[in-house]
Amino acid sequence: MKERIEVLIPAEKIAERLREIAAEVDRVFGGEKIELVCVLKGGVVTLVDLAKYIQSPVTMSFMDVSSYGNETKSSGCIKILRDLDEDIADKNVLLVEDIIDSGRTLSHLRKLLLDRKPKMLKICTLLDKPECRVAEVPVDFSGFTIPDAFVVGYGLDYAQKYRNLPYVGILHFEED
Repeated sequence: MKERIEVLIPAEKIAERLREIAAEVDRVFGGEKIELVCVLKGGVVTLVDLAKYIQSPVTMSFMDVSSYGNETKSSGCIKILRDLDEDIADKNVLLVEDIIDSGRTLSHLRKLLLDRKPKMLKICTLLDKPECRVAEVPVDFSGFTIPDAFVVGYGLDYAQKYRNLPYVGILHFEED
């Protein structure tokens, strides 16, 4: 089986949209310090590039959560592989994701983080697939709404491949 990637969102459009989101984030948090919480591994590219454009003071924390394994669909079974190192109580928190499709993972994470009593919790995703949603999640900052297709690049992977692509592309599987 051969894999082919069709460019969906070019690198320039991603950079432009992240600059716009950063300006929105600065307005919402009013210049106060923000704890950026990244959902590894896919969200790291979005978090790092977004942080470059945010003018407010930021710190970064990381969580590693698994719901896909090597599949193209979420299993619905969410495992926290790495939790936050620091307490987020009374902090402004921006949870940064690469993609929201079913919403299961983010819904679970949102409840977990809200239980830790942050001052404010907002959610940012680079990509949103609302037609795949099975769990409702309030998304405060969204980069792009995309169709129900399996996408890679810009941090997103298939079996740990393609994360380094500077764009988002649709992964197609073709017979040899």
